[in-house]
Amino acid sequence: MDLEILFEDNHLIAIHKKPSQIVQGDKTGDISLDQLVKDYLKRTCQKPGNVYLGVIHRIDRPVSGVVLFARTSKALSRMNNLFREGRVHKKYWAIVKEKPVQQEGELIHYLKKNEKQNKSYAFDKPVKGAKQAILSYSLLNQSDNYYLLEIQPQTGRHHQIRCQLSKMGCPIKGDLKYGFPRSNKDGSISLHARSIYFIHPVRKEEIQINAPVPEDSLWKEITHGLT
Repeated sequence: MDLEILFEDNHLIAIHKKPSQIVQGDKTGDISLDQLVKDYLKRTCQKPGNVYLGVIHRIDRPVSGVVLFARTSKALSRMNNLFREGRVHKKYWAIVKEKPVQQEGELIHYLKKNEKQNKSYAFDKPVKGAKQAILSYSLLNQSDNYYLLEIQPQTGRHHQIRCQLSKMGCPIKGDLKYGFPRSNKDGSISLHARSIYFIHPVRKEEIQINAPVPEDSLWKEITHGLT
């Protein structure tokens, strides 16, 4: 499977994840993105042994977009610190059927994960076992039948964007688990990790990595003039 590399240096590598790919291996046994990246590094670096690769963050299997990996333990440790300190800024694009009541706003909920269902539930007030989830959103564009939202999560909870947008009455296109009535033909949901911004943990330079939207007619139409 071909890798679409968005950024690469001696410390970090960023990949454009396709909707069907998993970031790390799971019980399905499917080939994971981190394994593909390791194989790529082993080939290009011509290393006979195992190649180090640290998973910095993940995005859900049906979601597309930028995923960042660390090529050294030092880079992984420093990037983990940046995430913990809230100094990594991520933007997502989501296609929804329902127009939000307000064109922009902040959502604050308390998310509780149901392990058996692999699903989170959003509450307006704190409940036992729930974690606070915060994101901001704005309406970017629209097509004849759908709306494009830009989302900036301030916390990193399980299925946070999917759950909070659904709670707002705007489930993501194709996301059956969170209330959209129909699936997408390719099994994806119309949520895309558009960009990630941070100060490079070693070189101390500003880094912004953008992932192009999926090769899909609706994505192309609704993001026209934005990409």
